[in-house]
Amino acid sequence: MHLAALENDFQSYLLRGVADIEKSVVGTTRVPIATRLAIYGEAYRLRLIETLQSHYPALLALLGAEQFAALGNSYVQAHDSGFASIRYYGASLDELLATDPKYASCPWMAELARFEWALTEVFDAADASPITVQALSAVAPQDWAQLGFDFDPSVRCLELTWNAPAFWRALTDGKAPPASAAQAHPVAWLLWRRDLQIYFRPLTALESEALAIARAGRSFGELCDELAAALDATQAAPRAAAFLREWVESGLIVGTNACEE
Repeated sequence: MHLAALENDFQSYLLRGVADIEKSVVGTTRVPIATRLAIYGEAYRLRLIETLQSHYPALLALLGAEQFAALGNSYVQAHDSGFASIRYYGASLDELLATDPKYASCPWMAELARFEWALTEVFDAADASPITVQALSAVAPQDWAQLGFDFDPSVRCLELTWNAPAFWRALTDGKAPPASAAQAHPVAWLLWRRDLQIYFRPLTALESEALAIARAGRSFGELCDELAAALDATQAAPRAAAFLREWVESGLIVGTNACEE
């Protein structure tokens, strides 16, 4: 048998219990084939579930070890590990929670999983050094219209309908979770890391729009033009400058660039 076929059979056994690999394994009276395979199969499944536990500590605290293990089993059966490192395993857990009838009746659980995975991505993002307000003050007035901004790799924006951040904070603090509550409309949340500390906060609709424009690589002048459509024209530049100062002081911006006209 070719190595690729052998690996495929072994993976099918580990993930879905398909027994084709048994014909390629030698057993003994003391340790039969099924026993040998079960040792590897159980260890692999448990390792993947442990990885999910490390990514979703609030969800683990909410469900408890037994129920989380059942959720983990369902996920392992449905999702192969497609990365060399299992560090990246578990990104689609929110989709399972949103579609599986056992969990779909509690839609805030899927959002909690989305929020926790975003926190994981924020923590693992590459390091970068933020710029200062003083650095921006050195920009020549004639250069501001075409000035673009480079954002920290950790920055994430997430739209949430339910109070998932409040759930996460309570559960990770060892407290009882709040009652689930949904907003009339999704709320944008900003997540980022500065040094080793993760921060998150909700955004107003206007700041969310402004941040999306800036992160898309558009210039400060274009940002002002877009805000002028929502505000009085005389308020657009001051509001854009206020947003920019907040982003810089929070450590979100790591560089500037000259946008093409």
